[in-house]
Amino acid sequence: MPDDIDKADGGVVVERYDRIQSLYLTTGDFSALQQLNTQYPMQTRALIEDVLKIGRVNDPEINSKFLKFFQDIALQSLINEVEQQYANMDDINKELASAFDKLKKEVPGIEVPQVYSQIGALDQSIVVGNNTVGISLDKYLGEDYPLYLKYYPKSQREQMVRSMIVPDCVLFYLLSLYPMPHGGSQPQVECDIHMGKIMWVVNKLVGRQVFDGEYVSLVSKYMKKHKSGTVAWLLSDDNYSAIAAMGGK
Repeated sequence: MPDDIDKADGGVVVERYDRIQSLYLTTGDFSALQQLNTQYPMQTRALIEDVLKIGRVNDPEINSKFLKFFQDIALQSLINEVEQQYANMDDINKELASAFDKLKKEVPGIEVPQVYSQIGALDQSIVVGNNTVGISLDKYLGEDYPLYLKYYPKSQREQMVRSMIVPDCVLFYLLSLYPMPHGGSQPQVECDIHMGKIMWVVNKLVGRQVFDGEYVSLVSKYMKKHKSGTVAWLLSDDNYSAIAAMGGK
């Protein structure tokens, strides 16, 4: 099995793009750069153009810009910390495979994404596009990670932990498949309920109460009332007023 994929019992496995990325960014290894560009062209484009926003992948100088960008001491420290904390991701692969296996059973015919890990310079936690889900491991180094203490409030740092990787992956992937109706231009309460539906489903798929709050509770009451309702039905259901009405019960 290639070094850039961690083993798992089956199903979804995180492809370790971050390992090849780390090798290039810490040593300038040309073969690692070639691997990034030939094996993972879509991921490399997304990282350089959409996450880091340092230029276009067809820019003749982009490879040196990419390398130079990560020479910052704080970013080199991030790379080292990711390598240490995520030397093994078997636990994440197992939970990820389980969650997507449940999702396939709940929503037959749903496409399962390719999942990969990267280092994104403290930008987006999860990047979704073209049936891929990218995990920025640098956003999951623990609430007490020194660099986080400088830039993030405690409420945010509490979410920047290993145990949030799988829930966040499933959450953002489901949001890409079931986006806010009307692009989020409807009343705020409907946006909140829609997010509550996604969060409730994620809780069910990962088998633990990761997300809670008023709107998750409303959805929970709604599903208890509609015992025959499936996850697929809930995700496609746009009866926001009926869910909102659960607040008075």
